[in-house]
Amino acid sequence: MASSWKAKKSIASLQQEASSGNALKRSLSSTSLVALGIGAIIGAGLFSLTGIAAAEHAGPAVTLSFVLAAVGCGFAGLCYAEFASMIPVAGSAYTYSYATMGEFIAWFIGWDLVLEYALGAATVGVSWSMYLNKFLEHYGMGLPENFINGPFEGGIINLPAIFIVSLLSLVLIRGTRESAIINNILVVLKVAVVLLFIVLGWQYINPENHVPFIPERDPSKGDFGGMPGIAAGAAMVFFAFIGFDAVSTAAQEAKNPQKGMPIGIIGSLVICTILYVLFSYVMTGLVPYTTFAGDASPAATAFAVTPYPFLKQGLIVAILAGYTSVIMVLLLGQSRVFYSMSKDGLLPKVFSDVHPKYATPWKTNLIFMVFVSLFAGFVPVKDLGHMVSIGTLLAFCLVCIGILVMRKKMPDAPRAFKTPLVPFVPIAGVIVCGYLMYALPLESWLRLLVWMLIGVVIYFLYGNKHSKLNKQNKETPKE
Repeated sequence: MASSWKAKKSIASLQQEASSGNALKRSLSSTSLVALGIGAIIGAGLFSLTGIAAAEHAGPAVTLSFVLAAVGCGFAGLCYAEFASMIPVAGSAYTYSYATMGEFIAWFIGWDLVLEYALGAATVGVSWSMYLNKFLEHYGMGLPENFINGPFEGGIINLPAIFIVSLLSLVLIRGTRESAIINNILVVLKVAVVLLFIVLGWQYINPENHVPFIPERDPSKGDFGGMPGIAAGAAMVFFAFIGFDAVSTAAQEAKNPQKGMPIGIIGSLVICTILYVLFSYVMTGLVPYTTFAGDASPAATAFAVTPYPFLKQGLIVAILAGYTSVIMVLLLGQSRVFYSMSKDGLLPKVFSDVHPKYATPWKTNLIFMVFVSLFAGFVPVKDLGHMVSIGTLLAFCLVCIGILVMRKKMPDAPRAFKTPLVPFVPIAGVIVCGYLMYALPLESWLRLLVWMLIGVVIYFLYGNKHSKLNKQNKETPKE
């Protein structure tokens, strides 16, 4: 049994699996992949966390917090791009780890990705519900508190959150191409409104609101001001970047993955970083950053000081569109990771059953529709944002380490895209992402430990015993 812990899948076998008869349909262009990345990135983090990070940690320098978070994501993104061009197979960091660090680490990271994708979708689903109700209240149609809050928050069930998760799961079952078309429409809508916010708001910036740009360090307020404040802000707004790696989970559905995956990953990250910096600069310039303390809708608060209050409802619509595309991409990413794990025998076959007509892992979509809906509808998710962040940062660190391993053990393997400045870039990625993990609360580390221990138990009880690679190694006679 122990021998399979370190067993690795060859790149040749991974590529052969991608072209097998049970393969997913290749229908995504480079443009669709960039849109997929933007769809996953622009959402809850930008529209909700920017103001809180400014008020509690960085002040106007929250723009620098976005830059710091983007640097960590950029290092990891370059590593993701190389792997995606070498191993154009569904599964993201799970598949990359299987090829570089062996089966146990692959399982470890695959289980960890549930924190990013499934719980991330639940978290955003609850935020979607909150903004939907705010939109309906404007027209006197707000929902009763019992049906927008779970039982732990004084209500009964969060119906809108369950509705959106279920609806998008059914859309994903219908097909990746159809899902991509819907995602492209939502991306165009929310990017247009983000640009509108920047362009219209820029002329009403009050320069005094940016003074001082970096508030002085104040230990009595915790991690507020100075470089510690910028770093703490980066750890918080990191949630706003979660999702660019979801592009790599769709590698098996890309028309030209060797070319499209690097473009999709790096392109979406660069575009979103530019928008984030401009958006946060305008937002903190419209009103004093202290205004955003405890404000769950800072963008609407800031935009209210402009002569365009009639656009406030439009802004909420854009936020809903942003949240919708984020949930859809996260659900897609989760289903593809478990699809790959099931194909390897580490999870039951039900997770890799492909619909005969739509060529999608429809049973996995249904299972996670129920799983994510339970979290979104009944569980308070205010602390899950940190769980999502720490799980994602761990995945990023392992992908960066994987590049170092691959360059040493397989230096001559064909690469359509090569991570530049190795070993600096992957090492820097580990350092920056590790630093952001360190900046998260202790509770996040404890929850991560408990979750990963549960995963280790499942691996030994099921995954290791049913591993196809393990069975092949036992059946193949040693020379």
